[in-house]
Amino acid sequence: MANAGVDVFEEVFKLIFTKLHDELESRDDKNWIERSFEKELSDEDRGDYEKVKEYLENFDDSSFRVMEFRNTGQSESELKIKIQKLFDKAKQKWPGVFDEAEKIQLSSSHLSVSVSSFQDIKLFNSNLQIIDEAFEYLVNKSSKGEKGQYFTPRHVIDMCVKMLNPKPGESMIDTASGSCGFPVHTIFHITGHLFQNAQILEDEKENLLKIFGIDFDEKVVRVARTLNLIAGDGNTNILHLNNLDYDRWNETIKNRSWIVTYEAGFKRLEKLQKDKDSYKEFNFDILMTNPPFAGDIKESRIIRKYDLGYNDKNKPKSKVGRDILFIERNLNFLKPGGRMTIVLPQGRFNNASDKQIREYISEKARILAVIGLHVNTFKPHTGTKTSVLLVQKWDNKLCPKKEDYPIFFGVSEKSGKDNSGDYVFVKNGNGQPKLDKNGHMIIDHDLHNHDGELSDGVAEKFIEWARTKNSSFWK
Repeated sequence: MANAGVDVFEEVFKLIFTKLHDELESRDDKNWIERSFEKELSDEDRGDYEKVKEYLENFDDSSFRVMEFRNTGQSESELKIKIQKLFDKAKQKWPGVFDEAEKIQLSSSHLSVSVSSFQDIKLFNSNLQIIDEAFEYLVNKSSKGEKGQYFTPRHVIDMCVKMLNPKPGESMIDTASGSCGFPVHTIFHITGHLFQNAQILEDEKENLLKIFGIDFDEKVVRVARTLNLIAGDGNTNILHLNNLDYDRWNETIKNRSWIVTYEAGFKRLEKLQKDKDSYKEFNFDILMTNPPFAGDIKESRIIRKYDLGYNDKNKPKSKVGRDILFIERNLNFLKPGGRMTIVLPQGRFNNASDKQIREYISEKARILAVIGLHVNTFKPHTGTKTSVLLVQKWDNKLCPKKEDYPIFFGVSEKSGKDNSGDYVFVKNGNGQPKLDKNGHMIIDHDLHNHDGELSDGVAEKFIEWARTKNSSFWK
């Protein structure tokens, strides 16, 4: 798109959005292929990359729907008309991501090259990791990277979801949702399936409407809404709000354009308020998040709203780390007995200067687990050493307060990435990537067992431990 004279993020987003819709329209054909897989290929063959490739090359697709997101030799202007019509259909299917009048701004020649470049890449697959990677690259570094906000690798998300064990009917939120990995994988866990272009049953939809995400980056929110609309089969509770500055939500929700997009989800959020006159506290069962690390909050108006904004002499601090305020904010989202996983920089766990933070957490909640992630986990974007904290808010019934109790500690020694930040995949006997039951390559890590494809990892060890401790959510 060099010299295209357009916002690259916006135009690529439009194309990905359009192609996802085109692939969704071929849902029935995809299902037919999967049924043929199960009938014609053994479990062993379905895990062999070369045999799957050979089978698909010889597959009779003559009766299949012809996909539209393709450059099939028509003129550039005809291609642009076709792609614009497909984009319009996608906007109708998934409203609230693009304005109804939005057009593809690329010139016909730039569009032709762009469509040809990735028309043969399958986007609509499993956990949509490829979408994460595309947007992680595209989202402008000045609006994202410098704030320490990086998309959480999907195998880290899966570990957290497995450990917290969300159940149908429970409310869940990510307060710094990014590309919406935690909410979407919570949907996977509750419904029992990944992105398989499958219709979501009506009785499941009510459970999905209790899953929320909030983020302050408008571009990322739109990406998240797209993925959540797909996972939630047309419904989403992903909201564009400054979560730390909750006193100003009343100003935001008066904006007409904001209301059109977010009102339905926000009304569902308000039902979970602890006090109907305040957005400070909520009654969520589960919270999972990876808040931005970098950047201090310096606005005294915001700092004064938080207990962690004051020093030991009860004087407001001049600046506070963004992730520190998120710790307090997140605990206020949980109801008594509610549980949380949060990714934090390692220093919060062992810096002498952060003792106040650790004491605050232990006063509000029981520390269930601390999982040290490998230094390669967030590469190539950052080499910051991080850990995952898992807590449960004190509650007389679900989590009675104790002064002394055991804590689960785990350390990941296999991150699934090499020193350059590239994923490392499991290989079969032929040196080819081994495929899982969904036909996807398996990242080689030790966080969970990938439905039995890997050895038991941190998540399985925690579950075993939690059951011996009679944990309320692993009885």
